[in-house]
Amino acid sequence: MEVREVALAAGESYELRLAGRGARGYVWTWQVTGDEDAVSVTEAPPAPVRVPPGAALERTYVVRGRCPGRRARIRFAQVRPPYPQEAPYDEFVLEVEVTAS
Repeated sequence: MEVREVALAAGESYELRLAGRGARGYVWTWQVTGDEDAVSVTEAPPAPVRVPPGAALERTYVVRGRCPGRRARIRFAQVRPPYPQEAPYDEFVLEVEVTAS
């Protein structure tokens, strides 16, 4: 599991790219802990590219700083929704500190 730390000004965004495995039934989910209102997380729409069937397609997530002076921890987990008892295939943690702009 990789852990990365970033500092964002309020209103500033950070793009995180994670390898997808949708052809195998895996999706990325995320959970925000700490100061949950410190950030917002959205998935950017995938770019229209041609990839061979079954190839990994990169997913992009946009994290935006919202409330200065707060910290949040975002845990991304790559899971297969039909099998909630399985451990995640991959995990990524993003520690975010939001500063004044």
